[in-house]
Amino acid sequence: MEAGSVPRAAGAMRAMASLPGHTGAVRITVRVRPGSARPGVGGRHDGALVVRVSARAVDGRATEAALDAIAAAFGVRRRAVTLIAGATSRTKIVDVAGADPAGLDRLLSL
Repeated sequence: MEAGSVPRAAGAMRAMASLPGHTGAVRITVRVRPGSARPGVGGRHDGALVVRVSARAVDGRATEAALDAIAAAFGVRRRAVTLIAGATSRTKIVDVAGADPAGLDRLLSL
């Protein structure tokens, strides 16, 4: 591993604000639970942040609802949340620009 590099672990969530040249985004792994009777963001599933949405997993509706919920949970605009991987999977990787890493810790502990 190179000096100054960040180790990658499966399901790891890391704050990218400390990376050289990065603009203060947080990269997180999320686990989407579509069709939930109680939508919300919080908790942990195999190291990933749990996002419960009422939308069904049809035509990307659950993914869009999850990205909206993540933006609301971090208090940022929807355009600050970028899907990196997992468009058709329940496990997704997203970047949240302008998010506070402490907010991620708070959501994981719910």
